[in-house]
Amino acid sequence: MFEVKLDSPYDLVIALAGNPNTGKSTVFNSLTGLKQHTGNWPGKTVTNAQGKYRHKGRSFVLVDLPGTYSLFASSVEEEVARDFICFGRPHATVVVLDATCLERNLNLALQIIEITDKVVVCVNLMDEAKRKKINIDLAGLSAKLGVPVIGTNARDGTGLADLKDAVFKVATGEIIVDPMRVEYDRNVERAVEILEPIVKESVNGEISSRWLSLRLLDGDRTLLKSLDHYLGFEPNKKERLSEILVSVRDVINFEDIRTKDRLVESIVKLAEDICAETVTYETKQHNALDRKIDSILTSKAFGIPIMLVLLGMVFWITVEGANVPSAMLARGFNYLEEQLTALFMAWDSPAWLHGILVLGIYKTLAWVVSVMLPPMAIFFPLFTLLEDLGYLPRVAFNLDSFFKRACAHGKQVLTMCMGFGCNAAGVIACRIIDSPRERLIAIITNNFVPCNGRFPTLIAIASIFIAYNMGGFKSIGTVLSVLFVVVLGVVLTLVISRILSKTVLKGLPSSFTLELPPYRKPQVGRIIVRSIFDRTLFVLGRAVVVAAPVGAVIWIMANVTIGDSSILNHCASFLDPFAHLLGLDGFILMAFILGLPANEIVIPILIMSYMSQGVMLELESLESMRQLFVENGWTWLTAVCTMLFVLNHWPCATTLLTIRKETQSLKWTVISFLVPTITGVIICCTVAQLASLLGLV
Repeated sequence: MFEVKLDSPYDLVIALAGNPNTGKSTVFNSLTGLKQHTGNWPGKTVTNAQGKYRHKGRSFVLVDLPGTYSLFASSVEEEVARDFICFGRPHATVVVLDATCLERNLNLALQIIEITDKVVVCVNLMDEAKRKKINIDLAGLSAKLGVPVIGTNARDGTGLADLKDAVFKVATGEIIVDPMRVEYDRNVERAVEILEPIVKESVNGEISSRWLSLRLLDGDRTLLKSLDHYLGFEPNKKERLSEILVSVRDVINFEDIRTKDRLVESIVKLAEDICAETVTYETKQHNALDRKIDSILTSKAFGIPIMLVLLGMVFWITVEGANVPSAMLARGFNYLEEQLTALFMAWDSPAWLHGILVLGIYKTLAWVVSVMLPPMAIFFPLFTLLEDLGYLPRVAFNLDSFFKRACAHGKQVLTMCMGFGCNAAGVIACRIIDSPRERLIAIITNNFVPCNGRFPTLIAIASIFIAYNMGGFKSIGTVLSVLFVVVLGVVLTLVISRILSKTVLKGLPSSFTLELPPYRKPQVGRIIVRSIFDRTLFVLGRAVVVAAPVGAVIWIMANVTIGDSSILNHCASFLDPFAHLLGLDGFILMAFILGLPANEIVIPILIMSYMSQGVMLELESLESMRQLFVENGWTWLTAVCTMLFVLNHWPCATTLLTIRKETQSLKWTVISFLVPTITGVIICCTVAQLASLLGLV
């Protein structure tokens, strides 16, 4: 069954449903505040959020269902939302609608009304409707639907008190709701009339027999599985239903149009009729401004260039803005390291214990936090800002055709963009892709876009080698070099996606509804809370878990000697012949291997190795780094191959752990490790050997 955390059996469970971009999350956050719990549905990769609030002395548990456009179960999200409303037994269901797009949103409300009579409709974004001069007769809409209808503006709390009152009355039975009945064409109604008595007997009143009859007619196979899972549907009942269903289809003609199309057509027509009687527009140009903006942001001439400029600005602000807080955190951690060292000395602790715990585990954790936290704390709010403004769906629109040609899903654009901040977050974002096959493609290829942990390494190497002799144009040369790597990552994402879809993940790209929501004023407070707690701290927590043990391993390898050389040197010497084929050296390859917990520590490990030190180091300037690398045999080719390997190598441990959790499969985790690694080996080896043959080094 569904896991809903109740403090008391007297808690009232309320389901919160709605289309994406209706402000459903804002309603949820405004009602529950910080009293929230997040987790996954059993057996699903779809996140649910649960929160609590009190009203009139009763405690309410609000369950935020995935945003969906319908309940026909054509995606995991729709299946989860449908099953919770059917079998989770909520005391009431709140359906959040967008006041500016009421006609389209009513489709979902009408489907939910067919399932349950305990419904409250929340018409949100009333302020947006007022701004666009859209007038909604809420009382008339309530009379039409037969359920309470409350107008709200969740951003500033308007109408939420009335919403709580309506939910209380419906959930406690204080008011009896009499929802309207959707009437279908004559053939569908005849079929339902035959099926419903048998269905009613089979489900014993557990769910709406009329609604279940309709779903059986449209061939919803996932519902039969859900009936088995939640109601323990007996085989003989299923067989009897199947026999009756075949008889009904033989008697009644369903061949001219598919059943689902008939049902959808009736619902859409009813939504249009209801809106025609309850919604009026003072001007026909209520969306004129949005359309003018879209004519530029989604145009063939300006769409992609503007997108690149905006994303470039986000990256630049992230990299530049993270320098000061990273330095401050580093100084704070260094001071604490000194205090810990003094404490170990006062206790007369063994040197090896101080080395493993302080110079190994603590120093690695400190490095990961000081380098990862500031960029993520800047990137994710900026990224969420673009999302809140309504711009990210425009990004997906601009790049959708490219991903379709690669036989991938258009929504992969959004997961790829999230990967620029953190590949682990990008993998989590793949939940928005309905198709399991295409979701796997997006997960496997997400590592081809460089995360913010790899940008500092790319910038440093490009600056001290690629653009070193460009004089006053050094900054431009560095930016162009890094931009080339980013574009190469996007190209590889498309190429590998197509290869995967033609081999191990064969299939055709699925179609999806790409909604361009209205542009809205962003909520800065919600953006900060959502990006920091849901993304930054979540990803950082996983990074810390995997960084701690590797910190101990790094210290041991650098300080334990065999003969006259450390384990680290022995391993680097062993890897050196293979590394030279890739245009690298053994120490570089070893730094990437030990940098598995986080890409941020690759350069510190490399400096430690070259300087034969026992702890990770950071040099005072890029010039000092250049001198150290040149003294250890670096050339421009080494720099190029290292940058290519930064782009194309195994995902960090945090991302691998996230892939394992998201796919629930060791097989796909291993494939996600091998695909970018093999790609990197092939590319680096090709570049290095071509340069050697052409005498360029």
